[in-house]
Amino acid sequence: MKKKITDLIKKKNKKKIVSLTAYSKNIASILDNYCDIVLVGDSLGSVLYNYKSTREVSLSMMIEHSKSVRMGIKKALMVVDMPHNTYRNSKEALKNAKKIMLKTKCDAVKLEGGKKIYETVKTLVKNKIPVMGHLGLLPQSDKTFKFKGKKKLERQNIIKDSQLLEKAGVFSVVLECVETSLAKLLTQNLKVPTIGIGASKYCDGQILVFDDLIGLNPMNYRFVKKYANIRNEISKAVSNYSKEVRKIKFPNKNNSY
Repeated sequence: MKKKITDLIKKKNKKKIVSLTAYSKNIASILDNYCDIVLVGDSLGSVLYNYKSTREVSLSMMIEHSKSVRMGIKKALMVVDMPHNTYRNSKEALKNAKKIMLKTKCDAVKLEGGKKIYETVKTLVKNKIPVMGHLGLLPQSDKTFKFKGKKKLERQNIIKDSQLLEKAGVFSVVLECVETSLAKLLTQNLKVPTIGIGASKYCDGQILVFDDLIGLNPMNYRFVKKYANIRNEISKAVSNYSKEVRKIKFPNKNNSY
């Protein structure tokens, strides 16, 4: 059965929400069996294109990958990141969000920020475009990779931003690299679910980049647990293939017409 945003909100304080990223149909079709949310993240910039930051990801790039992911999803909620410089004001955001929704048939869009995007989120929600928020570490604007919530002022600002996003109408908020006690406080105080990435077990759900989870990305991050080492498996398969080709063992009669 296709999940709805109301189903997600009902999980608040009751059942943990499972989320992962996907950038293609084949992967999405697997995640669809286990995830409440599949996010087409602008993390595809670094994961697939080796960009230095997500700021280089374009709207057309997000749309094309989202169209592929859409074909693999039947049950999960599909959320699409709005890339950098596509929601600088409410008018621009509405135009681009409508384009994303129309072309990808996604269920919602995700925007980074708090106070700066308050009016933008209100506009999108007013126009019946569901919005997921994103606080803490903001890859589209932060220049350094640091966890958030250690300093008092920083904590206060994140708390205020979370309240503003909820008031504006978001149905959930991603908390990225947020200090544990702050993540717990936000989760307790917000009526909408929090989805953590490097933000402790106290969030209402968790999200990871799929390539990190399966060990395809050789980098190690503190907030990632590698549940498989697909990089090694791929290496073995390619090694075996190359040996069989050179020894003329592949293709054999079963692989030929």
